[in-house]
Amino acid sequence: MNKADKNVLTGRAAEVRPFYVMELLARAGQLEAEGRSVLHLEVGEPDFPTPQPIIDAGIRALRQLKTHYTPALGLPELRQSIAAYYQQKFNVEIDARRVIVTPGASGALQLALSVLVDTGDNVLLTDPGYPCNRNMIKLLGADSTIVPVGADTRFQMTAADISRHWNEKSVAAMIASPSNPTGTMIPRQELINLIEAVDACGGNLIVDEIYQGLVYSEDDLTALTFSNDVFVINSFSKYFGMTGWRLGWMVVPDEYVDAIDRVAQNLFLAASTPAQYAALAAFDQGTIEILDRRVAKFRERRDYLLPVLREMGFHIPVEPEGAFYIYADCSAITQNSFEWTRSLLEDEAVALTPGIDFGEYRASTHVRFAYTRPVDQLERACCRIARYIK
Repeated sequence: MNKADKNVLTGRAAEVRPFYVMELLARAGQLEAEGRSVLHLEVGEPDFPTPQPIIDAGIRALRQLKTHYTPALGLPELRQSIAAYYQQKFNVEIDARRVIVTPGASGALQLALSVLVDTGDNVLLTDPGYPCNRNMIKLLGADSTIVPVGADTRFQMTAADISRHWNEKSVAAMIASPSNPTGTMIPRQELINLIEAVDACGGNLIVDEIYQGLVYSEDDLTALTFSNDVFVINSFSKYFGMTGWRLGWMVVPDEYVDAIDRVAQNLFLAASTPAQYAALAAFDQGTIEILDRRVAKFRERRDYLLPVLREMGFHIPVEPEGAFYIYADCSAITQNSFEWTRSLLEDEAVALTPGIDFGEYRASTHVRFAYTRPVDQLERACCRIARYIK
């Protein structure tokens, strides 16, 4: 490459797809600047603030000048607390050595892929699914095998999908429970089947559990109940309400810990020190009580939205069991969900996420509703949507 080419992007960077909803968000910001009241049902971020005990712990850490680097794998006390959390909540004993504290769940995924995936390797992903997963795989010079999933499997990958799609380049599969964008969970036996299927192929299973705790109708699960050989990714962002603190964690097989330590040292050295001290208060009983009251609020919002959306003509064949999303089939209303969401925003100032942000499989006939706003705002949004449809 000569100087004339210095502004040319790498092929990997050029192939990273954007979040299409960001275009809608930018336009929503313009409308709000013009004085319009935009109702946001597109953002996957809890509207509740970080619980006060966590904030207080962060402030104490700053006042005590706890602002220096921690070890790359995280504050030892926090790793112990996370291990204890699995013992208390799931009756699963985890060696704290296997707990890796990261800059957000995205940092955990980056570390996991860095030690599992080489150039030319292949990872199985669901469609629909969280879009950053395929982009991160692409940045590492690897490829994805996209597995289309629908209502018949609760929008989840199955052991049969592993058998059908695994090939000589496959090294891992990634699943999420509860999932984004569908909010569905993998049933206990199917999770066991998936673990066994990937293991039989000689691969690794990465399990996204970042919405763990935000569960409404089923027992909360962790894949760690059934295996010590999976990579489980979690976060302080969703259930714990710490999105802006940028803190996550991962539990990994013991034999990968040293390699992950080396990679973490080089990628980001360590997660935020004040955030880690703040997170020590996340597992206190008082904090958990606050968080569980919020889960009840999310369930109330879900239970309001489901019948109202169905009455408007949205088809929702699988009710979400967790997270705070409804992935709705809008084929009775439009065949182009991206243009429809753009038009809805312009005409009625309601922001939704089009299906194209989560893949290609039936994306043009699906939209995601995020019930991260109070019921009164959901009611106003639904009135506007109903008016727009009519």
